[in-house]
Parts: sequence; C-alpha cells; structure tokens
Amino acid sequence: MSKIKQEIRDGVAIVTLSDPATLNAAGLDLVIELTDVMKALAQPGSGARAVVITGEGRGFSSGANLGGGGGPPRPTNPEEGAAANAGGRDAGSVLESHYNPLMAFLRDYPMPIVTAVNGAAAGVGCSLALMGDLIVASESAYFLQAFRRIGLVPDGGSTYLLPRMVGRARAMEMTLLGERLPAAKALEWGLINRCVPDADLMPTALQLAQDLANGPASLTMIRKLMWQSLDTAFADQLSAERHMQTTAGRTEDSIEGVMAFLQKRPAAFKGK
Repeated sequence: MSKIKQEIRDGVAIVTLSDPATLNAAGLDLVIELTDVMKALAQPGSGARAVVITGEGRGFSSGANLGGGGGPPRPTNPEEGAAANAGGRDAGSVLESHYNPLMAFLRDYPMPIVTAVNGAAAGVGCSLALMGDLIVASESAYFLQAFRRIGLVPDGGSTYLLPRMVGRARAMEMTLLGERLPAAKALEWGLINRCVPDADLMPTALQLAQDLANGPASLTMIRKLMWQSLDTAFADQLSAERHMQTTAGRTEDSIEGVMAFLQKRPAAFKGK
C-alpha cells in the first residue's frame, strides 16, 4: 500500500507522508517510496517548480518505524537495527543504503523545498523536516531528537544541521536531553521560518511554495550556493558565486527580470 501521496498545483508539488496510523513513521518502505517520488518530480517535464513536504494526520513523522512494517522479522530501519544489534546486525547499514542517499539527494535538489510540519517531527522525521529550504510549523508542532531514549545517536544529518542552524549549545541540548522543542521555541531559536496557527499551516506553506514556483531559475542556484556555503571557505564561496552568476545571467529569466525592471512591470518568470 502506498505511503506517499502527491499532487501538483500550478507548479507546486505537494508530497504527503501518508501512514497516519504510525504518525508517518519513516520506515524503509516509506523512505524508498519518498525517494522514488522526489526523483520523479525532479525530472524535466514533471510540472513541478517547488515542492511542499508534509505529513497526513496528527504528525509530520514520528521517526523510523520501531514496530516494523510487515514482512520478514528483520530490521527495516536504524532503530530496529540497533534493537537487534545483539544478533550481530549493523544498525548503520540501512543509513548508508537508503536514508543517507535520500538526505544527500534532497540537499542537491533542483528546486526549492518547503516543509510543512504538523505535530511531531521526531528522530529521522526531524531530520527530514529540517531539510526544507523554508520550514513552516504549526503551533502544535514540535521537534524531537529522540535517539538518546533508545540508546542511539542522531542520524539523517541531524548532527550536521543542528549546530549550523541553532549553534552548538542548543544542538547539544536537543540531542543530549532529548526533550521536545515546541514550534514557538524553534522559531525563537532560528530553527524554522514560520510558526503559524494549525489551520494556517498548509495555506502558509503553499503560498510560500507558490512564490518560489513563480520565481526565476536562479532560485535553484541560490539554494545550492547556500547549502554549499556550510562547508566552503570564504574565498572559495566568492569564486562559486562568480561562476553561478555567469550561469544565472544567461538564463531566460534573467533577461526577463532585467526587462521587467526597466519597463517597471512585474516579471513573468518561466523557471528557464
């Protein structure tokens, strides 16, 4: 049974994690399907120019599926693997084979991503929520690094993202104590971009995504430069900006943007 729903509205792809009975637990089956869906949307001609990722029901994602998802009694995610570690299984192997490739793919995605976080974003579900270029959370949402509770370490890129987003001290607090971080506090810490009433979550996320979908091709270049800057020396980043500016300046959207500015009218970007 499919655990991902998708639709495209006016250039915005809405990708919904759809396993509400488990609060959209990110088991291996869901991760494989999400990877396939995101790869298909990234293809030219998909009709998508921005993506919103959200969760169905009461939560965004409760993290990896500790209860399993049917089939043979074998680990299907990092936490299950650790629980069975006494049997000699490698708790990190599935990270290498499935979870890490998904996160790396989202980092280099060819269009902007907005995450709309409803309810719990826990464990690797928290990591997925933080992969948004823009992160919108409902007032009832919370972020939880729950790994310490089951004797594991944060994964899905959390140990990379959190110190860069909120600083070392707060990242340590989130991961070592494993306490819920409410959306309002996440906004105060600079972890997210918006904290809105629950009823306004999807309208806000969709409006942001629509603005991105209507934007120029350079938005993909901007997000690439911003992600790249997290690991790049200043001089190297200046060089990267110089080369990316050359590419951006040759797009149809750049020409349209300049003409619209000179003619004092709104630009009609095509994402090309």
